[in-house]
This record gives sequence, C-alpha cells and structure tokens, in this order.
Amino acid sequence: MRSFMLRLHRYMGLTIAVFLVITGVTGAIISWDHELDEWLNPHLNEVHTEGAPLPAAELAAMVEREFPKVEVTYYELAAEPGHSQYFWVAPRVNPETGKLYKPGFNQVYVDPVSGEIIGKREWGQVWPITRETFMSFLYKLHFSLHIPEFFDIDHWGIWLLGVIALIWTFDCFVGFYLTLPRNKGKERKNGRSWMARWKPAWKIRRTAGPVRFNFDLHRALGLWTWALLFVIAFTAFSLNLYREVFFPIMSAVSDVTPSPLDERTPNDHNNPITPTLSFTDITSLARTEGDAIGWTQPVGSIWYAREWGMYRVEYFDGADSHGAGGVGHEALFFDGHTGEVLGDFVPWQGTAADIFVQAQFPVHSGRILGLPGRILISIMGLVVAVLSVTGVIIWWRKVKAKEKRIAEMREQQLAPSL
Repeated sequence: MRSFMLRLHRYMGLTIAVFLVITGVTGAIISWDHELDEWLNPHLNEVHTEGAPLPAAELAAMVEREFPKVEVTYYELAAEPGHSQYFWVAPRVNPETGKLYKPGFNQVYVDPVSGEIIGKREWGQVWPITRETFMSFLYKLHFSLHIPEFFDIDHWGIWLLGVIALIWTFDCFVGFYLTLPRNKGKERKNGRSWMARWKPAWKIRRTAGPVRFNFDLHRALGLWTWALLFVIAFTAFSLNLYREVFFPIMSAVSDVTPSPLDERTPNDHNNPITPTLSFTDITSLARTEGDAIGWTQPVGSIWYAREWGMYRVEYFDGADSHGAGGVGHEALFFDGHTGEVLGDFVPWQGTAADIFVQAQFPVHSGRILGLPGRILISIMGLVVAVLSVTGVIIWWRKVKAKEKRIAEMREQQLAPSL
C-alpha cells in the first residue's frame, strides 16, 4: 500500500509541480494587486484636479462617446479621494462583420472632476508586458495561464488549472499519509509510541546535509501547513471549475441557493445582450429597492453582465471597494430589459451550503480575514512553490541515484570477464 501511495504522490506531484510554482509565486504577489498597481501606475490612478466630481454615469457616457466601438460594463459610483475614476469596457459588435471589435483596451481611466481621459489599458494583456499591464498579467496568469481561445472556447486555462487543483487536493491526503510511521511491528518491538515515531516528520534537521535537509523541508513544511494547503487547493478547484463541477455537485448534495447568474444560460461572448435599461435607470431602481429592504449603504458599483443580460449592483462606501474583508458586499440583480429584481446576495446569509459557496473566493484570497489573511496567503504562495521545487529535487536525486546503482551493477557484471 505504501509503495503504491509513494508512486502516486510522485507522479501527481511531478504532474502539478510546474503549475504550482507558477500559481504559488503569482498568488503571493497578487494578494497585493491593488496596492502594487497603484504604486506602479500613479499616472493612471492619481489625480490632483480640485473641485466636485462629475456624476459617474455622465463620465461613462463621455467614455462611450470618445470610444464608440466599446460600451461601459462596470463602474463605481464614487472614486476614492485623489484617485481617478475607472471604467471597464467591452467591445461592441461590428455590424459589418457580426464580430466584436478589437479596441485593444478594456479599462479607461478618467479624471472625475474634469472628465479628461487620462489613460486606457488592456487588463490581462499577454504581450508586451508593461508597467501598466504587469499586475493584470500576473493575475490572469494565476488563474488561466493565458491559454488563448480556440474552438470558440476561452476557458481552457481555467479548466486546466481546475483539474490541477483537483489533483492537488487529492495529493494533499496522499502526502499526509506518507508522513505517518510505517508499521506497528517496529513500534511494539522498540517500545516507542506511535506519536514518538511520527514526531521526526515534523522536524527539519539543518545539520544532516543538503539531501536530508531538502527531504525534511519538503515533509515538515507540508505537515505544518497541511490544513492551509488543503484549503487553498480545494478553493482553487471550486473557483476554476465552479459552473462545470463544483456548483452542480453542491446542488446535488446540499440545499444551495443558485444566484441569478447560475439560473440563466449565458449567451456566447461574441453575441452579447443589449439592455433596454441604462446604468442611470438601474441606479435609480437600485436605490429604491435598497431603501425598501433597509440597506443604508450607498450604491457603490454597477456591473452589466452582457452574456446574461442582467445588472449586478453592489452597496458600499467608495473607500470599501478594494481589499474588503468578509465575503463581499450586499448586492441586487436586475433584469436588463424589465428592471425586475432577479435575486440578491447578502453576506453570511442563507443555508450552510450558501455560506460555504460564498466563502470560496474570500478564503482562497485570504480576504475573509482582511489584512492578516492576505499576508498569510502571500506566505503560503511561497510555501507552495518551495514544496513543489523540493519535491522535484527529491525525485531527481532518486533518479540519479538509481542510474548510479545500475551503472555500478553493470560494471560488477562486466568485471569477471575483464
């Protein structure tokens, strides 16, 4: 049994090692994506114009007039003091070809006071990598590897990393099993308790030489961080294969409430749904509905999900848009044609399964614990990379040792004939 598990751990580890190094290192960095992006790109994020800001809807209309080949799909209603107002945009359909335009950007930054457009960029751009695209390049690399669209499917990288995360989740248990003491016969013979024999697995002997140190580091670091490794692996699987695997399984085994996005089949991204109601219409509806529910927070952001034909409105103060702890902000969903309220999202409410689903991204990113959680996730990203590298080193040394033994045996077999 142990021999089988060892082989299984070896081959699963080798299969996922490169992917875990990439996602571990990028995950450690993107825990601070907003802060690092502001530091790298003050020309996009900082403004110094004095005066009252223009309404966000008016700025959005200005963006669409300046760039008629795109439409605004997301914005926040109030920019942070001293910061620009940014808008997510998506290409319109070219009426001559029936295909989407290729504007070369999906974010536009605007001075909220003057209305001047101060910059634009392609979030997640693969090449060239610039200061403006560096953080988004890492972010997209982390969850999709930048694998391009083919066969009209643009989720290949997301699916691949979802499978890798599923293998990793299972490998967490295999690796844990391999740290346990080998057999009970020696335990009784030597008079040592099971725990006493397991205790060395938790230690790193720094004076035992590089080979032993590498092995101890791999085993002990994996043990000490096992629970966190499992949580990160499982949430990575649930996020990347959410619609395809995770949500269907949760719905089959638990009482989980689907969101409006789960209940609708999205259009192909090349065939977006044009709404009847504008952002301004939805803002007014959202305020009325929020007041009726008793939500006192202002309307913080509006996203139009083009493939689903619905708006998602979140309620929060402008300063809370980035790095918020918990599982997110209260939100309402509205039909883009009728304005009907399709559902809501209320943090920490619903069935146990609902709360479990809500927690997947906040737990994976560490944001559920606020700043301490983000620090912890950054550390764990480096731990994941170290475990992957040390595991490959263990395998490589065993391969070289086996080759050496085979060479020595051949020499011994040839020696009598010489």
